Amino acid sequence: MNHDDDSLIPKHGGYEHTKTWQLADLIYDVTVRFCDKFVDRRSRTHDQMVQAARSGCQNLQEGSVDSAVSKKIELKLTGIAKGSLTELQRDFKKFLKHRDLPEWPPNHPALMRFKALQCATLEDFRAWVAAETRRAEQAKNTEEHGQTPTNTKEAGSDVRGSPCTSVSSSLGAASRSFAAVCAANGALSLLNLCIHLVKNQMEAQADAFEKEGGFTERLYRVRSRRRRH
Repeated sequence: MNHDDDSLIPKHGGYEHTKTWQLADLIYDVTVRFCDKFVDRRSRTHDQMVQAARSGCQNLQEGSVDSAVSKKIELKLTGIAKGSLTELQRDFKKFLKHRDLPEWPPNHPALMRFKALQCATLEDFRAWVAAETRRAEQAKNTEEHGQTPTNTKEAGSDVRGSPCTSVSSSLGAASRSFAAVCAANGALSLLNLCIHLVKNQMEAQADAFEKEGGFTERLYRVRSRRRRH
C-alpha cells in the first residue's frame, strides 16, 4: 500500500466510470423495457425481474460509495449485486424455456453482431433488435418467394445509424416472437459479461481487504502516524 495515500477517508465512488456498473445500468433499462413489452405487467414475474435488475445496479452503486467507511460492506453489497443479476439471468432463461423459444449459443450470428456493436445505451439495444427482426423478415421473404428483397443493403448492417424505433405490437406474431427471442438473448449476453466482471470485482475487493484491512485498520494507521509525527 502507498502510505502517502493512506488518508482516513480513501478515494471512493466513481462507480459510473466502471464497466460493471455501466453494464448493470444498461441491463436495468433493457429489463424494464423487455418486461413492459413481453411480460404481463400484472404478473409477479414482471416485478421480480425489474427489481432484480434494479438491485444489481443499485448495490454496485451503494457498494462503491460505502467503500469509504467499510470495505466489508462494499464486498457484501457487490455480492448482493451478483446474486440479483444471477437471479435475473435465470428469469430470462426461464422466459425462453417456458415458451419453447431458443436460447442462442454464444456463436450465434445475431449475437456475434450484437457483441461487435458493444451497445452502450437502451437506444442501441432497441435498434439492434429492430435490425435483427428486419433481417429475419427479409430472410423469410427470400425463402418463401425465392427472390432477393428490393433493398439490397443488408438489414442491420448499420444498427447504430438506424432509427431507434421499437418493434411495435402491431407486428405479426412471428415477428413479435422473434423480437422477444432476440431481446432475451441480447439481455443474457449482457448478463453473462456483467456477472463475470462482478465476480472479478469481488475477488479484487476480497484480496484488497485481506492485504489492507478495512476502516478500523486504516484508522489505526492514521492515528499511529499522527502520534509519531
